[in-house]
Amino acid sequence: MTLVLCGATLWGVSGNAAQYLFETQKVSAGWLTSVRMLTAGVLLLAIMQCGKHRQQVWAIWKQRRSASSLVVFGLVGMIGSQYTYFEAVAAGNAATATLLQYLSPVLILLFSILFMRKKPKMIELTAMVIALLGVFFLVTKGHPNQLSIAPGAIIWGLLAALGGAIYATQPASILKQFGPGVVVGWGMVIGGAAMSLFYPPWIFHGQWSMAAFIGIVFVILFGTLIAFYLYLASLSYLKPLETSMLGCAEPLSAALVSVVWLHVPFTLFDWLGALCIIGTVVSLAFAQKNVKNKRK
Repeated sequence: MTLVLCGATLWGVSGNAAQYLFETQKVSAGWLTSVRMLTAGVLLLAIMQCGKHRQQVWAIWKQRRSASSLVVFGLVGMIGSQYTYFEAVAAGNAATATLLQYLSPVLILLFSILFMRKKPKMIELTAMVIALLGVFFLVTKGHPNQLSIAPGAIIWGLLAALGGAIYATQPASILKQFGPGVVVGWGMVIGGAAMSLFYPPWIFHGQWSMAAFIGIVFVILFGTLIAFYLYLASLSYLKPLETSMLGCAEPLSAALVSVVWLHVPFTLFDWLGALCIIGTVVSLAFAQKNVKNKRK
């Protein structure tokens, strides 16, 4: 429990560190995405190379199907979730961006209903309505005739949720075969290399200072590498349902740190929106568990 809570909290705090870099150091979201994915990906693969899964690090490239799936994951799933999230933070704030990205399970459910002809259960329909209510609270703060956050933040946040949905579903087969460390490590390297074509890591986009350096190091090491490693370690002790429940510490920590550190105004309607979205994720996770138990 400590492992997953620390990992999720670091993810939430890193969003605020990114917001600080965007607002005060004028760092580019694209550049930070490029550097973050490349550096963290290489370090993660190095750690995997030194562990018991070292053979899997290169074996994933020996099969055409797994290699092509990995490339798609890096270019679509990784960039689709990482870059859009940072752009959402830059356009709005870390708390709102994290909460909107947390809608990815709702998008996965919606896709299965519309395109896979899945018959939705009452709890799933209720969860979707509550999620929409949460988004309404977040973007209007209870005033239907006006938006409380920039339209760009909403669009990028929803794109981040879509990227998160692809990130969570597309690499399912290679995750089972090669493990999350190898898949995510290579995905970051591939996505980071592609982003480097547009935002070369050696060309800094921002105002260089010691504060910028510390913020960048925190986002790469603590907000990406260490956070993901802690989450992976927790899977050895907890069930997926338990990790998804405790993972709610990410949007909560993002909101709390935004209020305390960056002085982002968070109204009653913002907290209600956060409660609705987090409650949706929790209820969908329980619904999925009940389905699996019935199948057994």
